[in-house]
Amino acid sequence: MTKKLAGKVAVITGASAGIGWASAIALAAEGASLVLTARRQDRLEELAAQAKALGGDATIIVGDAREEETALQTVAAAKETFGSLDILINNVGVGNYKNLVDTSAADYDEMVDINIRSTFLFTRHAVPVMIEQGAGTVLMISSMAGVYGFAGEAVYCATKFAQVGFAQALDKELRPHGIKVGIICPGGVKTEFALGKGRTEQSVSESDMLEPEDVAGAVLLACTQSPQSRIIEVRMRTMAEALA
Repeated sequence: MTKKLAGKVAVITGASAGIGWASAIALAAEGASLVLTARRQDRLEELAAQAKALGGDATIIVGDAREEETALQTVAAAKETFGSLDILINNVGVGNYKNLVDTSAADYDEMVDINIRSTFLFTRHAVPVMIEQGAGTVLMISSMAGVYGFAGEAVYCATKFAQVGFAQALDKELRPHGIKVGIICPGGVKTEFALGKGRTEQSVSESDMLEPEDVAGAVLLACTQSPQSRIIEVRMRTMAEALA
């Protein structure tokens, strides 16, 4: 049986752990060729090997997603290695859970640069390729913190709301070019995210939060829609969430 993403090329940022890693595995299992980028080379090499074992193909770009050169190199790698760029998953992100009065300008800069600037940079340089192709899918991995605010997370929420607005605007801007733009908004996920910045390994492991594979399932759904349909927004919460 033909795999759903055979012949498709996907770029995944923040691929070395968590949602990025799980999404890479899900897409590779459906035949996608992957361009994986993050800062940890050893993790990326391990992931690329797993992707190839599943029947996909993969190449890696080691770099900081906040730097424009990383985005340029990643998009170039997709075109030069695989000949196209069909899917962009803007997954890289950082959280730092603090009350406003405890949040420094450096904390603010880090969250804005990683969560918003990286999303802009990779999208900015991937979209021209998709416009030329007349098709493509751009996904932002945001958060339920991009849907409504949480105390102690004001700056983080602001960056995630920004991703939602960015996606909504681009949906209208890019649809005439055949490009689908969507956003995935999960609640808490059991990953390395925000460890030491409001979360601990124990609190995460003992929680009833979503698993990375749960979110990867939504990513795969958005990437495998029929040509005439698109996923605009997916909101995800754990079944263990208390009833209102």
